[in-house]
Amino acid sequence: MMNVRRAAPAALCGALLLAGCSSNFGSDSSSKQDSGGKQHLTVMIGSSGDAETNAVKAAAAAWAKKTGNTVTVTPAQNLDQQLGQALAGGKPPDVFYVGSNTFANYAKGNSLYPYGDQLSYQDDFSDSLRKSFSYNGKFVCAPKDTSTLALAINTDMWKKAGLTAADYPTTWPQLEKVAKKLTSSKTTGLVVDASYNELGVFMKQAGGWITNPGQTAMTADSAANVEALTYVKKLLKEGALKFPKQVDTGWGGEALGTQKAAMTIEGNWLTGAMQSDYPKVGYKVLSLPDGPAGKGTLSFSTCWGVANKSAHHDAAVDLVKAFTAVPQELSFAGAYGVLPSRTSALAAYSEKYPANKAFADGASYGQGPVTIPGFSKVLAQFDTDLSGLATADPKTILSSLQKNGTAALKSGG
Repeated sequence: MMNVRRAAPAALCGALLLAGCSSNFGSDSSSKQDSGGKQHLTVMIGSSGDAETNAVKAAAAAWAKKTGNTVTVTPAQNLDQQLGQALAGGKPPDVFYVGSNTFANYAKGNSLYPYGDQLSYQDDFSDSLRKSFSYNGKFVCAPKDTSTLALAINTDMWKKAGLTAADYPTTWPQLEKVAKKLTSSKTTGLVVDASYNELGVFMKQAGGWITNPGQTAMTADSAANVEALTYVKKLLKEGALKFPKQVDTGWGGEALGTQKAAMTIEGNWLTGAMQSDYPKVGYKVLSLPDGPAGKGTLSFSTCWGVANKSAHHDAAVDLVKAFTAVPQELSFAGAYGVLPSRTSALAAYSEKYPANKAFADGASYGQGPVTIPGFSKVLAQFDTDLSGLATADPKTILSSLQKNGTAALKSGG
């Protein structure tokens, strides 16, 4: 099972058919607004499966029954492509999923109707989530949910290695120690994706990141980031950490489920995959160990975008309010495994799903992804470089990222 965040393709301009890459695409928001009592809205989603599709359809139907409107929910086969085509053709869905990795391109193209300030509860979203869906200082669209990274361990392997709860790693040295102890000829102690979306946690834990908080300058070649990648390289050379391809798996969850990994770093999408694909494999989710600078995790999200060219702005925003009501967010969480995006819902979520508390706790300090327009090629190259980290110089990798990112910032995406 592959999670939505991982499966989403990079938002290259060609793939989006210029939907979010042109400086003026979608800028015509002069569509006459429908103020009638019975309106028909269309919603396009990038679904993880039947559970998510059915949950969104049920929520839309409940809103339609209450308001007298009608809603059609369509799960896209390829969200970026289909949405790009719809926007380019001038007939977009009224409401649609927008991933944090593609948001800036759509916002730059003025394809999104900025309704964030219309939400009385906008402060109930974490600062990180609001920043992920803000453009030019304006909160554009409401996060529909969130996901964070945590450490998942195979409990049987843990016990067989003579480890107990007292050995749960809370620091980098402890993580290295247990990863080495859990590594054997058949099992790797820790399997993590060769991507900034997961290895980036070590950069945060060391006190670094790719850009400054405002995403106006690159900070890739910092001493903290060098320390982080040097630590990861050390684990790779020791054989205590491997990438999924090295153990013939597609991602960390598969490595944990097939017991080729004793531990992995993954998001809360892992829980659904383990339940459906590996129900007999026991595992436990822990908060990620602290690094030299303390706690650090990454967060990923999708917002409820409203099309600038929609003729149903008011009704669409009202539908989004229904989707992001606390009870509805908790219902979505129960249906398909996401974390609620609203802070006030997280406590109830943790109480109801204590096994996932580590994921929920990370929402308060998670680092959102880089959301600079046109930055996807820079990050794709960074991922390529990270895949060769075992034999590469961390300083060289980060210097390249610094150079490529600076050029992208200067070009304005």
